[in-house]
Amino acid sequence: MTTLLKFIHLGAIAIWSGGLIVLPFLFWQRRMLTAGPDLDRLHRIARLVYVELTSPAAFVAIASGTWLIFLQATFVEWFSVKMVLVGIMAMLHVVAGLVLLHLFLPEGHFGRLSWIALTTAYVLVIVAIIWVVLAKPHIDATLFAPHLFEPGGLARWLHHSFGETMMPTP
Repeated sequence: MTTLLKFIHLGAIAIWSGGLIVLPFLFWQRRMLTAGPDLDRLHRIARLVYVELTSPAAFVAIASGTWLIFLQATFVEWFSVKMVLVGIMAMLHVVAGLVLLHLFLPEGHFGRLSWIALTTAYVLVIVAIIWVVLAKPHIDATLFAPHLFEPGGLARWLHHSFGETMMPTP
């Protein structure tokens, strides 16, 4: 069961990552087109990649990854770093959707700098996730939050950071 779920997770990640890397190139093609059948075709292709391929793959990747967390009990520091990077990847996925939403309006444009920035962001996050997963670097949480993992440490940190906090009582 776990092996099958890992294959599903990896396949979904591959489709999600590939779609995100392709989208800025599709967006950049908008600069050469004016209203007409070619622009409509590009719009349909970009929507197909985002709505019908990349977004469902993101959902399957996150859902299967969440399921794997609980099956394998992966609760180590490097995994927390991976989860932060996946969160950034999900936010960049939303950025692609927002670009797609506005790009094909009559005044829509996507310049070279936008293409370079978005493509670079996608590649950096994807490579960082792959590196963290494969390297599984040892990260000692006690170096940057030494008292956070002691009993009552979170309450002391909250009190120090935000003042008096009250616990709700039933």
